[in-house]
Amino acid sequence: MTLRFSRTILAATAAFGLSAMALHAEMANDELNINGDLPITVKAPAAEHLKGHLDEVYSGWLFRSDETRAMEQDDFDNPIMIFAEQGMETWDKVDGTAGKSCADCHGAIEEGMKGVRATMPKVNSKGELWSMEDYINDCRTNRMGAEAWGWDSGPMHNMTVAITVQSRGMPVNVKIDGEAAPFWEKGKEIYYTRYGQLELSCASCHEENYGNFIRADHLSQGQINAFPTYRLKNAGVVSIQNRFKGCVRDTRAETFAVGSPEFHDLELYVASRGMGLDIEGGGVRP
Repeated sequence: MTLRFSRTILAATAAFGLSAMALHAEMANDELNINGDLPITVKAPAAEHLKGHLDEVYSGWLFRSDETRAMEQDDFDNPIMIFAEQGMETWDKVDGTAGKSCADCHGAIEEGMKGVRATMPKVNSKGELWSMEDYINDCRTNRMGAEAWGWDSGPMHNMTVAITVQSRGMPVNVKIDGEAAPFWEKGKEIYYTRYGQLELSCASCHEENYGNFIRADHLSQGQINAFPTYRLKNAGVVSIQNRFKGCVRDTRAETFAVGSPEFHDLELYVASRGMGLDIEGGGVRP
């Protein structure tokens, strides 16, 4: 059997598994209101740039179990809030040779970071597409004289969660035109490219098969408005690009690295697919 024929068989098997063997399950018809006083938009008409792909966009929260959805509705029950509190404590701590804290430049996190997550990722002053993690490390190294944090380190998770919760209830508002357009186009290309031995694209699961069950996984649209999120399976915080890495790995492909240009581009495109939804991070997922 030739390698090409073997790959064809694998691709056909994957396609069959995502169609004939997938079981459809209705998503929840529910509204997300955090702590009873913070309504979150979890379904909305799709943005114009998704015409021909999606008519409506849905938060992944709608595809989760009753128990998981309930955890996100109350900060007391949401395990990610522990990490948010740790990040807020770090915000006020002096670190590095410059003798500064985050608050020294940005003020109170509740005001200085309000709306920041909703615009991420975005192009910086040098024309580079940066995620929130890049902006955090730029502040640490160039303004505070402190060491950079690892992308998926504990301190980085704490800070990204702390910053993200300041934007809860605000609409996703990433820029995709002008200087951001080339990055967005590259991200779109990656989204629809088939990868790995299974020859699956992001769209194979999250556009063509959302609402279906694949094994024990109820497929959502793959929206990232709830990230960083607490994943029950991992018992910890998962970043956007770490989730991308896991998805690509599941296609049996060599994955891009967290922090790579490819994942930055993909992050921008996937974020744009959630325009119309509100930021709900840090969310809770299985």
